[in-house]
Amino acid sequence: MPRPLRVIAATFALLLVTACNSASSGGTAPSSVRGVTADSIRVGGIVSMTTASGYSKKDTDLGARARYDRANAEGGINGRRIEYLGAEDDGQDPARNLAAARRLVQQDKVFAVSPMSSVTFAGAGFLDAQKVPTVGWGTLPSFCGPAHLYGFNGCLVPTPGGTLNQTWPEGLAAVLGGARGKSVALIAGDNDAGKFGIRTFTQGFKAAGFQVAYAKAAVPATSMPSDWSAYTKEILRSGPGGRAPDAVVSVMQTPYNIGLFTALKRSGYKGVISDPTDYDPGLLAKDATKQALDGVHVLLQFQPFESDSPAMRQFKADIRKAAGGKDVPLNMHAMTGYMSADLFLSIAAKAGKDLTVESFQKAAAGFSDTGTLVGDRAEPKGQKESFGCGALVRLKNGRYEVAVPFRCYPPIPFG
Repeated sequence: MPRPLRVIAATFALLLVTACNSASSGGTAPSSVRGVTADSIRVGGIVSMTTASGYSKKDTDLGARARYDRANAEGGINGRRIEYLGAEDDGQDPARNLAAARRLVQQDKVFAVSPMSSVTFAGAGFLDAQKVPTVGWGTLPSFCGPAHLYGFNGCLVPTPGGTLNQTWPEGLAAVLGGARGKSVALIAGDNDAGKFGIRTFTQGFKAAGFQVAYAKAAVPATSMPSDWSAYTKEILRSGPGGRAPDAVVSVMQTPYNIGLFTALKRSGYKGVISDPTDYDPGLLAKDATKQALDGVHVLLQFQPFESDSPAMRQFKADIRKAAGGKDVPLNMHAMTGYMSADLFLSIAAKAGKDLTVESFQKAAAGFSDTGTLVGDRAEPKGQKESFGCGALVRLKNGRYEVAVPFRCYPPIPFG
């Protein structure tokens, strides 16, 4: 055989052997799907780890890692391990949120973003346009409608034509012995999320039978007030006949709530106080914080940590393992990360071995399961409405107790 032909033949044989070895070893064969190889799925997160007020959702990352670790320990998803890159910190800044989304897709080449938890989601349009499956806390309108974005407990702030979750109004009605003849004051930060929250909760509380005596997104969102008297005076005179309302509901984050609740109590307010964020044993380390939150009813949209269901026992075991065997304080942020990861994993598993964005979306379009920590889940229902389940816990003498057990409520039309 002439030398040139011998070289070509040898080269071809070498390439053939290399290809066969790669195939037989199940190695990382190239894939045309961003973030997916023969044996891995690359995922990243976006979380507000640091903020100007000191509020942090950092444990969202721990919760996600705990769930991905268990998935890998059980053999991965259809034979692929989850390569979790951790969460980018957006600092609650829209520009950083968008930058984090771009970095995860364009540089890190992730298949999905899960979890995403922040009060801003400037990266939503980019992630949806890039067809990146994204799962997070659906407290923003961005989670309600875009094809590739999913709330772990559904869409919590729907657009007209959607539905409203009635867990909070119905739960407080149970605490007060009924909503008839009862008044409520709603207060939020002066930002888009706060304004939308006031709009939705005003409708929800009215539908439950409450008189909404006060509803304002008036608190500066970028600088926490040092003097809350202007707000408390207005709230405490807003009820029928100029009296205090029966309940004050804050749609704000922990540092703001501590300031407002402390001022309300110093003014002599004896009614029900409620918020959706302060379910965190770590907050009880400081006496001033513990006093401010004592008696407060906190809305949960997942099973309380005090429950003893198999799913809750699994969650606690997974968190403990991810934390290096330590018993760390549990909080709603850890649950947010955990259940965001859980929803992504559940849909990806249904998509099968041939994982693509298209197969993921097809699996999501017919996805449902029951008995999870957030109740029964279904898509695409979750892109239009919440899963409608929740509970209220109350801080009493330094400990949380279940005030209204976890249950699911029929949603109401939002318009």
